[in-house]
Amino acid sequence: MKKLLILPLAALMLACSATTEDARKEKEEALKQYKSELSELRKKISELEAELKETSTQGNIPVVAAPIQKQLFEHFVDVTGQVEADQNIVVSPESMGKIVSIEVKEGDRVKKGAVLARLNTEALERSIDELKVNVDLATTIYNRQANLWKQQIGSEMEYLKAKSDKESLEQKLEALQAQLDLAVVRAPINGVVDEIIQKQGEMAGPSIPFARLVNINEVYVTADLSETYLQKVHAGDVVNIDFPVISKSVQGKVFRTSSVIDASTRTFRIRVNLENGSNDIKPNMMSVLKIKTFTDDNAIVVPSILVKKDFTGEFLFLAVQDGNQWVAHKQYITTGIKDNNNTVVTGGLKEGDQLITKGYSQVVDGSLIVL
Repeated sequence: MKKLLILPLAALMLACSATTEDARKEKEEALKQYKSELSELRKKISELEAELKETSTQGNIPVVAAPIQKQLFEHFVDVTGQVEADQNIVVSPESMGKIVSIEVKEGDRVKKGAVLARLNTEALERSIDELKVNVDLATTIYNRQANLWKQQIGSEMEYLKAKSDKESLEQKLEALQAQLDLAVVRAPINGVVDEIIQKQGEMAGPSIPFARLVNINEVYVTADLSETYLQKVHAGDVVNIDFPVISKSVQGKVFRTSSVIDASTRTFRIRVNLENGSNDIKPNMMSVLKIKTFTDDNAIVVPSILVKKDFTGEFLFLAVQDGNQWVAHKQYITTGIKDNNNTVVTGGLKEGDQLITKGYSQVVDGSLIVL
């Protein structure tokens, strides 16, 4: 019985092994074919270059070349920012009451502590007046009791009770006077009354917004940058900021960068503080920040349009003197950071090399040229 089970199992293993071997052979054949095609393409490229070279030797190709010089290269990134203000607050009264008067209007400039509105305090004032009478009486009783106590007349308990009654009433009076002061709505900051939310006659309270005060003498701009620039943008970096709506450009410095990367957008936030004495930069206004992310004082920079690419890598054409003649030389290079128009070359070129800037599309490696 065991022998009967072993035979089918062995057959299955041989079949699996054969299938794996067939798949491997198919991949090897495909790889061999791809290599053959690549070799054939390279051969055709070489033949075409040779034909073009042979054709070009019939007459020197006119080109323009310029010596390569090291120069300053700066790379910038543009991002959208939004204006905000630290002192953009909603003011609410500190006590409940009906608004009996509003002392300011929208657009008024106010100083810290200025009266914005007053609440109804009639009941509170009556309570204060009544309490003042009681305080006066308690003070008189206390003074008389104190005089008697100094003469050793009366009991100590009567003196202490008179003193306690007087101090208790004084504390209540102070509390009511504090409540009376809370019924006056005052400006907590210097700024402009941007909006009056409530009207005279309405009920006001600590949880009810009364007005909005804004101080935009100092504002700040925030923007979100890709995390790829995390090590390239730092506090203190200079930033150019454009405000398209008001056709204004200013310069500021990065105040701080966020310590956290947003998990959903893979960005981090920067903040730029700005002086805004003219008050023309408004909260929530859109802006465009131009931020420098790279600089090199001695970079080899070439126009990006001159850089070509083939199977081997990126290249461009140099004008090289060969005896009494000039020839085009196909020079492979290593490139670094790029912007819209220029490319930094990090390897393959040196200062003084003659870079073909015009006529480069008409030459191949070895073409005879005339400058």
